Amino acid sequence: MPELYWVVAEINELHVNNAGHCYMELVEKAHGGVQITAKARATVWAYQFRMLSPYFESMTGQRLKAGLKIMLQASIEFHEIYGLSLQVTDINPAYTIGDLAMQRQAIIKQLEDEGVFDMNRELEMPDIPQRIAVISSGTAAGYGDFVSQLYNNNYAFSHTLFQAVMQGAEAEASIIQAFERIFELDDQFDVVVLIRGGGSQSDLNCFNSYGIAACIAQFSLPVITGIGHERDETIADMVACLSLKTPTAVAGHLIHQAMSLDGRLQEFENQLAYLAEFVIRHSADRLQNLSQRLMTITHSHARRQDKQIHTLQLRLANAANMALMQKKQEHQRLSAKMEKFALQCLREQKTAIPLLQAQLEKLVGATFSNHKNRITRLEDGVRLLDPVNLLRRGYSITRANGKVVRNAKTLKKGQTIETIMHDGKIESIVV
Repeated sequence: MPELYWVVAEINELHVNNAGHCYMELVEKAHGGVQITAKARATVWAYQFRMLSPYFESMTGQRLKAGLKIMLQASIEFHEIYGLSLQVTDINPAYTIGDLAMQRQAIIKQLEDEGVFDMNRELEMPDIPQRIAVISSGTAAGYGDFVSQLYNNNYAFSHTLFQAVMQGAEAEASIIQAFERIFELDDQFDVVVLIRGGGSQSDLNCFNSYGIAACIAQFSLPVITGIGHERDETIADMVACLSLKTPTAVAGHLIHQAMSLDGRLQEFENQLAYLAEFVIRHSADRLQNLSQRLMTITHSHARRQDKQIHTLQLRLANAANMALMQKKQEHQRLSAKMEKFALQCLREQKTAIPLLQAQLEKLVGATFSNHKNRITRLEDGVRLLDPVNLLRRGYSITRANGKVVRNAKTLKKGQTIETIMHDGKIESIVV
């Protein structure tokens, strides 16, 4: 069978030998994805695999591995001993991207249908979380950066590390076990921080799993994620109470929370000092007034009217001072509220900018991918229409007097014609 075919299948097994050749077992499963209804062997020779594997990973963010659904182009071969097999020549990453996107949307919809998608995000974050449960690998650079920044300041934090595998096949079960250990001690912590260092896009696969997302969404403490991604938002980020880009950003946020509370306490201290000074000054004014009134009583009866007028003048002056002080206090309160409101608006805008940037980057990446796939399809179409390929498939071109013959009725008996095939030419005489 000389033609090439596009085949859709799931990778059941994958092995790359020392020579760089990739051997796969492809399967098709019945509805529900349990029973295997078809199976075939496939081979990607080393020179092809060196090109196809990095291209597939760069486009999908996934390594070729068991469990992925792929669309591949292959020729069909049959060996007397080894039987039917596929020789892979190309892979279409767009099909796998679509399948992964469907899986992602299915998990999100399942969490929404179960009513748990927003549970952790609705938890109230403590004003200053100081007791922190950290889920990470103890040897990860991201964890070291987090600890270094967390304690390099004037505020007191304490953290407990719950070791977990942060990538690979064991990551999901390991991270869920860490959450279960924290749940048994949840009264000893204020928040849970899930962090990891940087890595390839494929290293983030576990954070799109239903198990981790459901665990985070239903956890009793607020969860903060900082898993080192720069582009795509994982489902774990979407269900967490707070999502930040990196472990360093998580530590910076916790320190900022402490600084904000410190600033509010300093403001309260200043207000308290001002009120104490005001009370003392007001009491001194009252004592002075009483002293003057006492002295007035000791004077002669003849000057009593003059003293009463003097007392009224003092009261009027005090009333004016009180009114001015009250207006000044009201002005200061309004100024403080306006400043707080302005800072809050700035923080909200600052938070929105990374989200908009991530959405823009994602949209641009998807647009480039779509155009690239379209160009690839057009190139495939052009190759299929190439006359050389038609000749190889058994077709031929007949010419008479140098012109292509499209109608047999135009030929005459005894006329010489030329038939062109993929491997040569034949001259014939019309009988």
